[in-house]
Amino acid sequence: MKNKILAVILLVTMGVAKVPLEDRVAATLKAADLRDAPVALSLRETVSQMAFAAALGGLRSLVASITYLRAYVAFEDRDWGRVDSLMTLTTRMQPREAMYWDEAAWHMAYNAATSTQQREDLRAAIRNKDFRDYVLRGLKIVQEGLVYNPNNPKLLVREAEIYRDRLKDPRPAAEAFLLAAKSGAKPFYERMGAYELVKLGEPPDLQQAYEILKRHYDKGFRYPSVLRDLDILERKLNIPAAQRVGQPLPPSPQPRRK
Repeated sequence: MKNKILAVILLVTMGVAKVPLEDRVAATLKAADLRDAPVALSLRETVSQMAFAAALGGLRSLVASITYLRAYVAFEDRDWGRVDSLMTLTTRMQPREAMYWDEAAWHMAYNAATSTQQREDLRAAIRNKDFRDYVLRGLKIVQEGLVYNPNNPKLLVREAEIYRDRLKDPRPAAEAFLLAAKSGAKPFYERMGAYELVKLGEPPDLQQAYEILKRHYDKGFRYPSVLRDLDILERKLNIPAAQRVGQPLPPSPQPRRK
Protein backbone atom coordinates (compact mmCIF):
# COMPACT_ATOMS: atom_id res chain seq x y z
CA MET A 1 0.00 0.00 0.00
CA LYS A 2 2.82 2.31 0.92
CA ASN A 3 4.52 1.64 -2.43
CA LYS A 4 1.32 2.45 -4.35
CA ILE A 5 0.98 5.79 -2.54
CA LEU A 6 4.60 6.62 -3.32
CA ALA A 7 4.07 5.71 -6.98
CA VAL A 8 1.01 7.98 -7.20
CA ILE A 9 2.90 10.87 -5.56
CA LEU A 10 5.80 10.31 -7.96
CA LEU A 11 3.52 10.38 -11.01
CA VAL A 12 1.75 13.54 -9.82
CA THR A 13 5.09 15.25 -9.12
CA MET A 14 6.43 14.34 -12.57
CA GLY A 15 3.23 15.55 -14.19
CA VAL A 16 3.41 18.92 -12.47
CA ALA A 17 7.12 19.24 -13.19
CA LYS A 18 6.78 18.64 -16.94
CA VAL A 19 4.07 21.29 -17.50
CA PRO A 20 6.53 24.24 -17.65
CA LEU A 21 8.79 22.20 -19.95
CA GLU A 22 5.92 21.42 -22.33
CA ASP A 23 4.87 25.07 -22.31
CA ARG A 24 8.38 26.16 -23.28
CA VAL A 25 8.55 23.57 -26.08
CA ALA A 26 5.14 24.66 -27.38
CA ALA A 27 6.17 28.32 -27.31
CA THR A 28 9.39 27.50 -29.17
CA LEU A 29 7.54 25.54 -31.87
CA LYS A 30 4.98 28.32 -32.25
CA ALA A 31 7.70 30.98 -32.53
CA ALA A 32 9.43 28.90 -35.20
CA ASP A 33 6.13 28.49 -37.08
CA LEU A 34 6.38 24.71 -36.71
CA ARG A 35 3.13 24.15 -34.89
CA ASP A 36 -0.34 24.14 -36.43
CA ALA A 37 -2.96 26.45 -35.04
CA PRO A 38 -5.24 24.62 -32.59
CA VAL A 39 -8.50 23.26 -33.94
CA ALA A 40 -11.28 25.75 -33.23
CA LEU A 41 -14.11 24.34 -31.15
CA SER A 42 -16.56 26.14 -33.42
CA LEU A 43 -15.69 23.57 -36.08
CA ARG A 44 -17.61 21.03 -34.06
CA GLU A 45 -20.84 22.71 -35.19
CA THR A 46 -19.99 22.46 -38.88
CA VAL A 47 -18.31 19.11 -39.41
CA SER A 48 -19.38 15.58 -38.62
CA GLN A 49 -18.42 14.02 -35.33
CA MET A 50 -16.07 11.65 -37.15
CA ALA A 51 -14.31 14.47 -39.00
CA PHE A 52 -13.93 16.53 -35.86
CA ALA A 53 -12.48 13.57 -33.99
CA ALA A 54 -10.11 12.92 -36.89
CA ALA A 55 -8.97 16.54 -36.80
CA LEU A 56 -8.28 16.35 -33.10
CA GLY A 57 -6.50 13.06 -33.62
CA GLY A 58 -3.89 14.54 -35.94
CA LEU A 59 -5.60 13.77 -39.27
CA ARG A 60 -6.30 17.38 -40.14
CA SER A 61 -4.48 17.12 -43.45
CA LEU A 62 -6.63 14.17 -44.50
CA VAL A 63 -9.85 15.90 -43.45
CA ALA A 64 -8.78 19.04 -45.32
CA SER A 65 -8.15 16.98 -48.47
CA ILE A 66 -11.62 15.47 -48.25
CA THR A 67 -13.41 18.81 -47.72
CA TYR A 68 -11.33 20.29 -50.55
CA LEU A 69 -12.46 17.56 -52.96
CA ARG A 70 -16.06 18.03 -51.88
CA ALA A 71 -15.70 21.77 -52.53
CA TYR A 72 -14.56 21.01 -56.08
CA VAL A 73 -17.71 18.95 -56.68
CA ALA A 74 -19.78 21.88 -55.36
CA PHE A 75 -17.84 24.18 -57.70
CA GLU A 76 -18.84 22.03 -60.69
CA ASP A 77 -22.46 22.32 -59.54
CA ARG A 78 -22.07 26.12 -59.09
CA ASP A 79 -23.32 25.74 -55.53
CA TRP A 80 -21.41 28.77 -54.24
CA GLY A 81 -22.74 28.66 -50.70
CA ARG A 82 -21.51 25.09 -50.34
CA VAL A 83 -18.19 25.94 -51.98
CA ASP A 84 -17.68 28.72 -49.44
CA SER A 85 -18.66 26.49 -46.52
CA LEU A 86 -16.41 23.59 -47.55
CA MET A 87 -13.42 25.79 -48.41
CA THR A 88 -13.82 27.51 -45.04
CA LEU A 89 -13.57 24.10 -43.37
CA THR A 90 -10.53 23.28 -45.51
CA THR A 91 -8.69 26.45 -44.54
CA ARG A 92 -9.58 25.97 -40.87
CA MET A 93 -8.08 22.49 -40.96
CA GLN A 94 -4.87 23.64 -42.69
CA PRO A 95 -4.56 27.39 -42.01
CA ARG A 96 -0.89 27.52 -42.96
CA GLU A 97 -1.48 26.03 -46.41
CA ALA A 98 -1.63 29.18 -48.58
CA MET A 99 -2.95 27.31 -51.62
CA TYR A 100 -6.25 26.60 -49.86
CA TRP A 101 -6.77 30.28 -48.95
CA ASP A 102 -5.84 31.35 -52.47
CA GLU A 103 -8.28 28.98 -54.11
CA ALA A 104 -11.07 29.81 -51.65
CA ALA A 105 -10.68 33.52 -52.44
CA TRP A 106 -10.54 32.81 -56.19
CA HIS A 107 -13.79 30.84 -56.06
CA MET A 108 -15.64 33.71 -54.38
CA ALA A 109 -14.10 36.80 -56.00
CA TYR A 110 -14.02 35.40 -59.52
CA ASN A 111 -16.12 32.27 -60.09
CA ALA A 112 -19.07 33.07 -57.84
CA ALA A 113 -19.03 36.79 -58.66
CA THR A 114 -18.94 36.18 -62.42
CA SER A 115 -21.57 33.48 -62.20
CA THR A 116 -24.04 35.79 -60.49
CA GLN A 117 -23.48 38.44 -63.15
CA GLN A 118 -24.62 35.94 -65.78
CA ARG A 119 -27.95 35.20 -64.10
CA GLU A 120 -30.68 36.65 -66.28
CA ASP A 121 -33.38 35.71 -63.75
CA LEU A 122 -32.15 38.42 -61.35
CA ARG A 123 -32.67 42.16 -61.61
CA ALA A 124 -29.54 44.15 -62.43
CA ALA A 125 -29.47 45.78 -58.98
CA ILE A 126 -29.48 42.38 -57.27
CA ARG A 127 -26.84 41.01 -59.62
CA ASN A 128 -24.59 44.00 -58.92
CA LYS A 129 -25.05 43.65 -55.15
CA ASP A 130 -24.37 39.91 -55.22
CA PHE A 131 -21.32 40.48 -57.41
CA ARG A 132 -19.82 42.94 -54.92
CA ASP A 133 -20.71 40.74 -51.95
CA TYR A 134 -18.89 37.77 -53.50
CA VAL A 135 -15.86 39.91 -54.38
CA LEU A 136 -15.67 41.29 -50.84
CA ARG A 137 -16.03 37.75 -49.49
CA GLY A 138 -13.03 36.68 -51.59
CA LEU A 139 -11.04 39.65 -50.35
CA LYS A 140 -11.88 38.82 -46.74
CA ILE A 141 -10.75 35.22 -47.25
CA VAL A 142 -7.37 36.13 -48.70
CA GLN A 143 -6.76 38.73 -45.98
CA GLU A 144 -7.58 36.16 -43.30
CA GLY A 145 -5.14 33.81 -45.00
CA LEU A 146 -2.45 36.48 -44.71
CA VAL A 147 -2.98 36.53 -40.94
CA TYR A 148 -1.87 32.88 -40.81
CA ASN A 149 0.69 33.27 -43.63
CA PRO A 150 2.16 36.78 -43.27
CA ASN A 151 3.59 38.31 -46.45
CA ASN A 152 2.93 35.14 -48.45
CA PRO A 153 3.60 36.20 -52.09
CA LYS A 154 0.85 34.01 -53.57
CA LEU A 155 -1.79 35.50 -51.27
CA LEU A 156 -0.50 39.06 -51.71
CA VAL A 157 -0.76 38.70 -55.49
CA ARG A 158 -4.31 37.37 -55.16
CA GLU A 159 -5.20 40.30 -52.90
CA ALA A 160 -3.69 42.77 -55.40
CA GLU A 161 -5.55 41.20 -58.32
CA ILE A 162 -8.87 41.43 -56.50
CA TYR A 163 -8.29 45.12 -55.78
CA ARG A 164 -7.15 45.78 -59.37
CA ASP A 165 -9.53 43.62 -61.41
CA ARG A 166 -12.68 43.43 -59.30
CA LEU A 167 -12.74 46.54 -57.10
CA LYS A 168 -10.82 48.93 -59.40
CA ASP A 169 -8.89 50.32 -56.42
CA PRO A 170 -5.28 51.04 -57.52
CA ARG A 171 -3.86 52.19 -54.16
CA PRO A 172 -4.18 48.90 -52.22
CA ALA A 173 -3.53 46.97 -55.44
CA ALA A 174 -0.19 48.75 -55.84
CA GLU A 175 0.74 48.21 -52.18
CA ALA A 176 -0.04 44.48 -52.36
CA PHE A 177 1.81 43.96 -55.68
CA LEU A 178 4.91 45.75 -54.39
CA LEU A 179 4.90 43.88 -51.09
CA ALA A 180 4.50 40.59 -52.99
CA ALA A 181 7.56 41.43 -55.10
CA LYS A 182 9.57 42.22 -51.96
CA SER A 183 8.38 38.98 -50.37
CA GLY A 184 9.60 36.67 -53.12
CA ALA A 185 7.11 36.98 -55.98
CA LYS A 186 8.52 37.30 -59.51
CA PRO A 187 9.85 40.76 -60.54
CA PHE A 188 6.94 40.96 -62.98
CA TYR A 189 4.69 41.85 -60.05
CA GLU A 190 6.78 44.90 -59.16
CA ARG A 191 5.93 46.26 -62.62
CA MET A 192 2.27 45.48 -61.94
CA GLY A 193 2.55 47.62 -58.80
CA ALA A 194 4.14 50.44 -60.81
CA TYR A 195 1.31 50.36 -63.37
CA GLU A 196 -1.18 50.83 -60.51
CA LEU A 197 0.86 53.76 -59.13
CA VAL A 198 0.63 55.45 -62.54
CA LYS A 199 -3.17 55.36 -62.27
CA LEU A 200 -3.05 57.29 -58.98
CA GLY A 201 -1.45 60.37 -60.54
CA GLU A 202 0.01 61.87 -57.33
CA PRO A 203 3.62 63.15 -57.70
CA PRO A 204 5.16 60.78 -55.09
CA ASP A 205 3.37 57.82 -56.70
CA LEU A 206 4.49 58.88 -60.18
CA GLN A 207 8.08 59.26 -59.00
CA GLN A 208 8.07 55.81 -57.41
CA ALA A 209 6.51 54.27 -60.54
CA TYR A 210 9.12 55.98 -62.74
CA GLU A 211 12.02 54.68 -60.64
CA ILE A 212 10.66 51.13 -60.80
CA LEU A 213 9.91 51.09 -64.52
CA LYS A 214 13.17 52.84 -65.44
CA ARG A 215 15.08 50.24 -63.41
CA HIS A 216 13.27 47.42 -65.24
CA TYR A 217 13.90 49.17 -68.57
CA ASP A 218 17.61 49.37 -67.81
CA LYS A 219 17.60 45.63 -67.08
CA GLY A 220 16.23 44.93 -70.54
CA PHE A 221 12.50 44.64 -69.84
CA ARG A 222 11.34 46.91 -72.68
CA TYR A 223 7.81 45.67 -73.19
CA PRO A 224 5.19 47.95 -74.82
CA SER A 225 3.49 48.49 -71.44
CA VAL A 226 6.79 49.61 -69.86
CA LEU A 227 7.53 52.01 -72.75
CA ARG A 228 3.95 53.34 -72.69
CA ASP A 229 3.95 54.16 -68.97
CA LEU A 230 7.50 55.55 -69.06
CA ASP A 231 6.34 57.94 -71.79
CA ILE A 232 3.45 59.09 -69.56
CA LEU A 233 5.69 59.45 -66.50
CA GLU A 234 8.48 61.28 -68.27
CA ARG A 235 6.08 63.91 -69.54
CA LYS A 236 4.31 64.34 -66.18
CA LEU A 237 7.58 64.48 -64.23
CA ASN A 238 9.24 66.83 -66.76
CA ILE A 239 12.14 64.49 -67.40
CA PRO A 240 14.63 66.22 -69.78
CA ALA A 241 14.10 65.19 -73.39
CA ALA A 242 17.64 63.82 -73.70
CA GLN A 243 16.94 61.35 -70.86
CA ARG A 244 13.58 60.11 -72.08
CA VAL A 245 13.21 56.50 -73.25
CA GLY A 246 9.42 56.05 -73.20
CA GLN A 247 7.39 55.57 -76.34
CA PRO A 248 3.64 56.04 -76.81
CA LEU A 249 1.75 53.04 -78.07
CA PRO A 250 1.10 53.12 -81.82
CA PRO A 251 -2.51 53.95 -82.72
CA SER A 252 -4.79 50.98 -83.18
CA PRO A 253 -5.53 50.14 -86.82
CA GLN A 254 -8.93 51.35 -88.01
CA PRO A 255 -11.37 48.65 -89.15
CA ARG A 256 -11.75 48.42 -92.89
CA ARG A 257 -15.03 49.49 -94.44
CA LYS A 258 -16.73 46.85 -96.52
